[in-house]
Amino acid sequence: MEFKRVVITGVGTVNPLGNTVNDFWENLKNGVSGAAPITRFDASKHRTQFACEVKNFDVEEYVERKEARKYDLYTQYAMAAATQAMDDSGLNLDEIDHDRAGVIWGAGIGGLQTFYEETKNYREENPRFSPFFIPKMIANIAGGLISIKYHFRGPNFTTVTACASASHAMIEAFNMIRLGKAKIMITGGSEAAVNQAGVAGFNSMRAISTRNDDPKTASRPFDKDRDGFVIGEGSGAFIFEEYESAKKRGAKIYAEMIGGGMSADAYHMTAPDPEGHGAQLVMKWALEDAGILPENVDYINVHGTSTPLGDIAESKAIQKAFGEHALKISISSTKSMTGHLLGAAGAVEGLACIQAMREGIIPPTINHFTDDPEIDNRLDFTFNVAKERPVNIAVSNTFGFGGHNATLVFKKF
Repeated sequence: MEFKRVVITGVGTVNPLGNTVNDFWENLKNGVSGAAPITRFDASKHRTQFACEVKNFDVEEYVERKEARKYDLYTQYAMAAATQAMDDSGLNLDEIDHDRAGVIWGAGIGGLQTFYEETKNYREENPRFSPFFIPKMIANIAGGLISIKYHFRGPNFTTVTACASASHAMIEAFNMIRLGKAKIMITGGSEAAVNQAGVAGFNSMRAISTRNDDPKTASRPFDKDRDGFVIGEGSGAFIFEEYESAKKRGAKIYAEMIGGGMSADAYHMTAPDPEGHGAQLVMKWALEDAGILPENVDYINVHGTSTPLGDIAESKAIQKAFGEHALKISISSTKSMTGHLLGAAGAVEGLACIQAMREGIIPPTINHFTDDPEIDNRLDFTFNVAKERPVNIAVSNTFGFGGHNATLVFKKF
């Protein structure tokens, strides 16, 4: 069968660098860090006391106050980004086929804050649970509520693959359209784990940075002195649309998605395969799916979490997947600025890829101070300062606990 072409006609985001796409991109290309001491709760008892929080977010711009009280923060972020993307797309809800429009969303954890608050309240104050406990907490509710808002009756489900969740959601939305099962899909991901449970849990794993004396330089992907990721939060959303449909209505087209890859490390619960076999494989599958060669790729937005093992494994995987061309590719980890948005990472980093193609600017990997002898620094990590470069093909990597890997491939339109 002949695949349909899939284009992106609307975008939206709420994240630590801005609550609009324009604010996010301006801060990203200027190397602004979103890290700061935690304001959401008293973090003084935690080993890590900082995070990349969303700032100045007003949910009532998107959802009525009474309704918003029924939503966990991760769902509020999802509704905000999806609303921005739908408004941006210019779609006329009276003219589309709602049976051929769907929502596939990603969330790594879901309503962690709700779970924490409800169980704490049950134990300490009131031995009962709210009737909204379960619907606020479950990881699929954001996608369900987005579909309810727009009456989209097509494919609807949620991918839960830790930090690869949003990327897997986008691959599945892409497949629904190119296989002819839908005309329009809202896709992306959201997460809101900057809370007592999230920070304490990742601290116990020794996964997040404890550089409390200097939060803004704590996320140091590929730097010798990196000590873990910085936890972030937020959302990113896209309108995926079948190309002929978008063309017919004269839609603004941001980019084309041309491929996606999925693989497993099959190695360890939380640690990456040290040789990067699963990461190499997912990039290989993504390029094959897109029908392109390694030398066609101009930019990779890497997973690049700033963890001691992960950064080494990914750099090895890139060199194996791209061979000699790896040295000609621009690479950056925007997690150095946004922090790690967990289940929303793939969406926000996919947005960074699209903006890089549109403006011909590679966002930097900030906070590089010392080369790591275990990483080949002939690779162009775009350290500290953005640079101008034409980008026709951009790749986004996301890898999750459990060994879940996903890679997206975008083409300049």
